[in-house]
Order: sequence, then C-alpha cells, then structure tokens
Amino acid sequence: MADADRPIIADPAAGPIDAPAEVTETARPRRRRLALMLSVPLIVAAVGGYLWITGGRYVSTDNAYVQQDMVSVSPDVSGRIVAVNVRENQPVKAGDLLFRIDPEPYRIALAEAEAELAEARVRVSTMRSDVQSAGIDIGGAREGVAFARQEYDRQAALMDRGFTTRASFQNAQHALTDAQTRLQAALSGASKAQSALGSGGGSGPAAVQTAIAKRDKAALNLARTEVRAPRDGLVSQTDRLQVGQITPSGVPALSIVAGSGAWIEANYKETDLDQMAVGQPVAIHLDAYPSLKVQGRVASIGAGTGSEFSLLPAQNANGNWVKVTQRVPVRIAIEGNPGRPMIAGLSADVTVDTRANGR
Repeated sequence: MADADRPIIADPAAGPIDAPAEVTETARPRRRRLALMLSVPLIVAAVGGYLWITGGRYVSTDNAYVQQDMVSVSPDVSGRIVAVNVRENQPVKAGDLLFRIDPEPYRIALAEAEAELAEARVRVSTMRSDVQSAGIDIGGAREGVAFARQEYDRQAALMDRGFTTRASFQNAQHALTDAQTRLQAALSGASKAQSALGSGGGSGPAAVQTAIAKRDKAALNLARTEVRAPRDGLVSQTDRLQVGQITPSGVPALSIVAGSGAWIEANYKETDLDQMAVGQPVAIHLDAYPSLKVQGRVASIGAGTGSEFSLLPAQNANGNWVKVTQRVPVRIAIEGNPGRPMIAGLSADVTVDTRANGR
C-alpha cells in the first residue's frame, strides 16, 4: 500500500489535533448572528413590557415655568423723588424704606389743616356762646309774655265792668302780641344757633370733626411720602426710580419678588387630565439646572383653561369654529429645599406620576 493511501493514526501521546483555521473563522460569525438574533427579540420584549406596564402612568409637559409671588409697589401720593434707598436685586424686609418723596408740600398741607382745625374750634366756641345767649333771650321773652298776659287779663276784667277805657284795653292787647312775637323770634334764633353749631355725637361738633378728618388725611399723606416694603423679598425694576423724577400716585414704581414660596405652573393639555389628581408626585427638571432633581406634588388643578381667562376669550358659536386642544394650568408645589434659587420665569419639564391617584 502506498504511503498516500495509508490512514492517518493519531498518536495519543502527541495531544489533540488543531482544527483547521477555516473552520474557526466560520464559527465566530455564526455565534454573533445567533446572539444578535436572540438579543433583539429580548430587547423588544423588554421595551414592550415596560411600555405596557407604565403606559398612561406618566403625563409630562415642557410648558411649565417657575412662579413666585410678586408685589408691585406704587406710591399713594405723587411728588418728586428725593431719595432712593434700594438697588436692583437687593433683599429687603417688610417695613424697610424703599424711596422717599419730597415731604415739604405735604408738611405745609398738614400745617394748613391744623390751622383750620383751630379755627373750627374757635367758631364752635362762638356758636356755643350764641346758643347760650339765645337761651337767655328766650327766658326774658317768656317773662315779657307772662307780664303782658297779666296786664291784658286785668284790662279785660276792668273793661267788662266798665272801669277802663277801650284804648287801655287795646294797648294791653297790643303789648301781649308784641311779647309773644319777641318770644317766637328768640326761639327761632336759638334754633338757628343750635343748627349752626351742629351735633357730631360723642366726638364733638360736626365742624370740628370735619377739620379733624382733614388734619388726619394731611398727616397720612405726609407719612406716605416714605414708601416702605410691604413684605420680604428681592427688589426688582429699580431703574424706574431716579432722584428728581416726578412719580404719580397709583403707578407701579418697582416690584418685590417673594424670596420664598416658589411653585411651578404647568400648562397641561386637557387630554392629560383624565387620571391626574391633587397630591400626585411630580418630577421636575429645570432647564437652568440640568443636573438638579426637584420633587413636587400636584397642589391644584385650574378651574378653567387659559383661554377662558384671557382678555378676549374665544367665541366658538360661529361657523368658523376649529377644535383646538386646550391647556389647563396645574399648580405644582415644590417639596423641600431645592438647593438652588428658584427664579421666577425659569422653564421646566414636569412629569406627573398618576399611579398614586392622589393617595
């Protein structure tokens, strides 16, 4: 038998025979394809299971912003600004002086009101004297009527018996009528004096009360020339305040942003409210702080859509009506201390977990 036809017998002592290189290179792609074929269905199944379990559980929106209480401070009196005591973004406490309006015109008005009050008191004192004099006149007039009546009665009795003349009787009659007229005049004068004096109840005459009210108003206006902070917070928009500028009353001069108590106002689509309830947990992500995680709770759901509270609400009772998904403001309360300043107006993404249903 030739050497080429002889079978190759492996020697046990020589160890295993290595597989050909072609066989090894072909097996590796097969294993990769098999792993890929098995992993893709597993990934799809896992994603599908997650979506099936969590589907409808979370509702989110990026139409959300940080909100804070703001107070527009406007002076109650008009005048020229003579001092500004705050600067932009300065923290203030309730009662701190913000700016001062020129007090001199109001100080003069207060002095005039005090002078009018003193004059009113003098007039009232004079009126009281007139009332007392009228009382004395009434007393004298009544005595005169009583004397004239006695004389008239005496003359009338003598006239009946024929012991007097008709002229004497007529004089007595005329004297009685004149005395009664003087009594009526005295009573009328007393009533007039009492009316001029007036009555203000337990607080004094009406004239004095009016003067006191004017004096108190002038004093209040003088006090209002010092504009103070109504609450704690940060001062904003102070560029409106310039020394020497005339500021009108009732026009906002600056704003105070509350230093605490921020919340999120999220405008959700009406189709997202089906399972939403007060008390559900919320995950908040702020655009300004990407790495910051803030937790919150649904505090309240708006009583109306944004369009209902607009200046010109939409009128859908016409032939051109087009249905538009409405937005409802949802107030999100921030829990704990976020650790970063909550600046009013910051954009946020909020996600509500509706699984809890507020419980």
